[in-house]
Amino acid sequence: MLMRRWLWWAGSYGLPRAVVLRQARRGDALARFVLESEKGSETDTFIEEMRQAGPLVRGRRLSVTVDHGLATAILRDRRFSAMVPPREARPRPLQWMLDRTDPGLPDPIAPPSMLRVDPPAHTRYRGLVTKPFNHRAVEKLRERVVTETDRVLAELDWATAPDLMADFSVRLPVAVIGAVLGVPEEGHPRLARWGVDAAPLLDLCPSWPAFRTALGSLAEGAAYFDEHIKALRLVPEDNVFSDLVASGDLDDRELLTNAALILGAGFETTANMLGNGIVALQNHPDQLELVRADPTLWPSAVDEIMRFDSPVQVTARMATCDVTLEGQDIDRGTVVLILLGGANHDPAVFSDPYRFDMTRPNVRNHLSFGSGIHTCVGANLARMEGTIALRALYERFSGIKLDVTPDRRPFVNMRGWKALPATLIA
Repeated sequence: MLMRRWLWWAGSYGLPRAVVLRQARRGDALARFVLESEKGSETDTFIEEMRQAGPLVRGRRLSVTVDHGLATAILRDRRFSAMVPPREARPRPLQWMLDRTDPGLPDPIAPPSMLRVDPPAHTRYRGLVTKPFNHRAVEKLRERVVTETDRVLAELDWATAPDLMADFSVRLPVAVIGAVLGVPEEGHPRLARWGVDAAPLLDLCPSWPAFRTALGSLAEGAAYFDEHIKALRLVPEDNVFSDLVASGDLDDRELLTNAALILGAGFETTANMLGNGIVALQNHPDQLELVRADPTLWPSAVDEIMRFDSPVQVTARMATCDVTLEGQDIDRGTVVLILLGGANHDPAVFSDPYRFDMTRPNVRNHLSFGSGIHTCVGANLARMEGTIALRALYERFSGIKLDVTPDRRPFVNMRGWKALPATLIA
């Protein structure tokens, strides 16, 4: 079993990882961006190198853009596929090996996940999932978010050594996603562990140790949700996941895969957004004073946090035909890596882009939730969670001071902090 999983990792991630290492030695800015991100280093220098190289930095079969206009156009253009890489793009011997070593687990970034399918399959999945995440449904969750926020903050009152990452930024989204998935409170610690362990699967080319740990937790989660689905078929509940099960429109693999996606995307990204917001406000006290004086700015503050320090940094699309966009000719079969964090700092769209400014008039033009048909279905929920949670945190505590300079998590795509130990003054 272990050898099969290693072979699958080697074919899916190990070979791309080897290419990245080779390109980094040659001075390639994208490869250095990947390697420095894995070290938890800041990568603005490499993003700006790519920006200076033009709207589309071309490679043999992989190109990259940090240009906001081109990134938006690609994300909205149906001639680009989210199925990256497609089966036919791989050498036949490699695909043969992958088919025979596939772990068969509900991978949140592989079909039938909504992230990696095109219409008509995507249209079907999104139609089923969007309804439970529409504005009215999110408003129904508002009371739950307020209640969970109050509970988490009450426990922070008594914490002797609070970590605003583990004790706030992670705990709150897990409680909310637990409600969405119908997982009882006693199961929330397991959800958190599965979400943290599986985060490398949302990255570009995770290491073998990280991948092995992720698969172990994915297998545990799949076994749990397999039983959870059976129970919900017998006794439906009042939650989003139960509605999906009751619809009868998704088979077990589709339900398991999209449950993994809801957990990974809904928990991981929101946790990082909250943590990134705490650090941004710590480093920009003038903005904190502004939002304390005028709480109506909190929704804009959340969007500026998403723009300034996007929890998701990268996505990819493949041209299904020859395409010309924003003056750029893109050949059929070209995979374009879109650096969302780079596009969010495009000076052509955001003036003084490396300045944290929640009063920006166009702050919602960021691409942190994507764009086009794959726009994040949980965007409204994330905005609502961020607004309620951060406002409540800063209203409950008159003083919040991070005790150490925080360290980045060693990921390329999922951008957040390892820990945020803090001193809290009521």
